[in-house]
Amino acid sequence: MKDEIIESLVQIVGEDWVLDDLSKMQGYLYDETEPLLRPEASEDSVVVKPGSPEEISEILKYANKNLIPVTTRGGGTGVVGGAIPIKPGIVLSLERLNKVVELDEKNLMITVEAGVTLADLLEVLGSESKLFFPIHPGDEGAQIGGMVATNAGGTKAVKHGIMRNHVKALEVVLPTGEIVNLGGKLIKNNMGYDLLHMMIGSEGTLGIITKATLKLYAKNKYTGTLVVSFNTRREACDSVPKILQDGITPLAVEYMDRIVAEKAAQQLGSKWPADNGGSVDLIFMLDEPTEDGLYSNSEKIVEICEKYNSVDSIIAETAKEQRNILEIRSNAYGPYKDNISDALDIAVPPSTVPEFFDDIAALAEKYNNNIVSLGHIADGNIHNFIMGENGKLPSYYEELKEKMYKTALKYGGTVTAEHGTGKTRKKHMPLQFTEREIEIMKNIKNAFDPNGILNPGTIMD
Repeated sequence: MKDEIIESLVQIVGEDWVLDDLSKMQGYLYDETEPLLRPEASEDSVVVKPGSPEEISEILKYANKNLIPVTTRGGGTGVVGGAIPIKPGIVLSLERLNKVVELDEKNLMITVEAGVTLADLLEVLGSESKLFFPIHPGDEGAQIGGMVATNAGGTKAVKHGIMRNHVKALEVVLPTGEIVNLGGKLIKNNMGYDLLHMMIGSEGTLGIITKATLKLYAKNKYTGTLVVSFNTRREACDSVPKILQDGITPLAVEYMDRIVAEKAAQQLGSKWPADNGGSVDLIFMLDEPTEDGLYSNSEKIVEICEKYNSVDSIIAETAKEQRNILEIRSNAYGPYKDNISDALDIAVPPSTVPEFFDDIAALAEKYNNNIVSLGHIADGNIHNFIMGENGKLPSYYEELKEKMYKTALKYGGTVTAEHGTGKTRKKHMPLQFTEREIEIMKNIKNAFDPNGILNPGTIMD
């Protein structure tokens, strides 16, 4: 059967764009999912690299007719196994769909093919453009199609929201081969069910995204990054709502345990700039149209934090200093990579973060696990690293993880805020949803993908 698949795919895309040599395929079989949790990939697969939506349409028509699983591959930066093929079939890479179609400055939008990386997009919107795109999930190798399919988050969501807030239109190839265009360059559109938003966050299970039109924003001329240090998590947490209530809306408000920041900086050969005391840090990323506005809001933030017993504050004004802090924050996972069981991405309502932290600290003490924390505190989205034991999952791992999930749900939270359900979080869906809700999701999957060929094992079977 594999020879037949290869021959059929070669007929569609050409011999140069089909891989079946395992040594050349390895990079397409796994994503960034933690090795201790990573689903076993099916090595009896074929990688295909189509160059157009029409070629993808022909591939899906063939796969649907012959009931061949298809797993879509973007930049491979996901961490919940979404891009890992667990059944023999086709791994469909979108890397050749890498064109910027249109920069529409009048409508403040940009249209790109799905394989364009975040780095590519940021380069187009470089120093010469007056516009910018706010979403930054931490890895600029992420492809735009994958960012849409996973509803990516990351920093800067305080002011601008997550990926869903910026997608205006999509070109999608359905599992049955039809090419559809959803949405458009509209501010308002109330016609019919919103299939556009159903695709966002569907993790490659309902269709293959081939093109996206994204909303852009005018750049503010003045930017700054403020780091404020505290002795306790609760004091740091309590300061954030007061800042937002005062009418200050930063691009991002990030929380980091000091030990995480220092280790991340050391691994990069850098130095964490806050070193005058404190055990936790808040990072405020600001952008303002005037220099006075930037300094005024920075001063207000410092004043409010001082009321909550902050012990130090610094401001990074130059682009280099700001970039250094962002790079350290983005590398938070790096120092722990070799001995981490799981990097959870739980979210709770922002007002409940202090109580959530207290509960997580109690669980860490109970299980004697040195859980470290960081995250998007103004969003209530906290990443907690469950440590491994000499590179292995602790015997209590599943029990601890479920208790952490139930803690989040107790406060009205969610199991996953930005990484997605994938293949590794799927079994926990009954903790958050009723049987009827899951049944409705299954019916949606069946409506789009009646033969169940797209990304088997992701979100649901």
